[in-house]
Amino acid sequence: METYTLLQNYWWLIMSVLGALLVFMLFVQGGQSMIAHYGHEESRVLLIKSLGRKWELTFTTLVTFGGAFFASFPLFYSTSFGGAYWLWMLILLSFVIQAISYEYRSKHGNVYGSKFYDTLLMINGFAGPFLLGVAVGTMFFGAEFTVTKSNILNVQAATISTWGPMHGLEALLYWKNVLFGLMVLMLARTLGSLYFINNIVDDEIRTTQRKHLWVNGCLFVVLFLAVAAILLTSPGVATDADGNAQWVDYRYLNNYLTMWWWLVVLVIGVVLVLVGIGKTLLQTGYYAGIWPTGIGVVAVVLSLFAVLGYNDTAYYPSLLDAQSSLTLRNSSSSEFTLMVMSIVSVLVPFVLAYIAYCWRAMDKGGITRGEK
Repeated sequence: METYTLLQNYWWLIMSVLGALLVFMLFVQGGQSMIAHYGHEESRVLLIKSLGRKWELTFTTLVTFGGAFFASFPLFYSTSFGGAYWLWMLILLSFVIQAISYEYRSKHGNVYGSKFYDTLLMINGFAGPFLLGVAVGTMFFGAEFTVTKSNILNVQAATISTWGPMHGLEALLYWKNVLFGLMVLMLARTLGSLYFINNIVDDEIRTTQRKHLWVNGCLFVVLFLAVAAILLTSPGVATDADGNAQWVDYRYLNNYLTMWWWLVVLVIGVVLVLVGIGKTLLQTGYYAGIWPTGIGVVAVVLSLFAVLGYNDTAYYPSLLDAQSSLTLRNSSSSEFTLMVMSIVSVLVPFVLAYIAYCWRAMDKGGITRGEK
């Protein structure tokens, strides 16, 4: 395999890892969506205090994911972020109000009151995972755009991609994307319940969250099975050695069969997710379900991104013109850029180790009602 192709594959793997970690970190949004279930201020403060230790990690992972995508696959960044900007602006807005809420909810002289900021947190809790799920759904099911690379030489052309008048909002009208978004939302709520059970040392909170886990976990499993069935029977855009693209039936299923090791990763991930949820529901003294489920989620998302981009498959198919679809080969940065970035990426394991250390230090002993 030539060096350039190897670098493109390597950076898609990096993007897949970041995307998988981001999905896991959505437990923060899932937890925020359940604030309204607690009418007592003391209980709400306990939940928000627990999430307040982690929300910046989610925000940072999202920014890192977007920045790495821009650096490694700039054509996707300019096509999706520059064309479907209304969808991405809604996502950005939902995360901005989250940051504002954590910053000002408990500030002295807060004229809006804590419930106002709790409402903003709940908006982000529902809208963030759902809209991100819809955006990822377009990467599997396609989006309405065309790409004309020659526009880069035309000073009068604002972008090299052309979109419809809704600029990304049309994705919210496609039922498959909506189903994908609902699945991600219910996953976030399931992870949120598991996180609270693990992180908050309080019998009342843990009992309530187990009740929520029955609903959220079951709905997530049903939605996941539905989305998996749709994905495995959906067409995808494949390219040949000359770069010619066309829609191919059962593309993602064939990718799993061709790259069988990713199918193994998928199965292992699904088993871990079910083990974490099942043990938490069936064993009242078990509080560590977030970890097998979280590892399983990372494995599942990693395998989904693999079959999305590898094996000469378009990771961003165009519904209007298959030839405009984006692949690892036609949308990446130069070989030099990817090489330099690869050298820098050696630091990633050290950063992850530092995050793990900080996580352990913050969670030592868990959160209780008596904590100041």
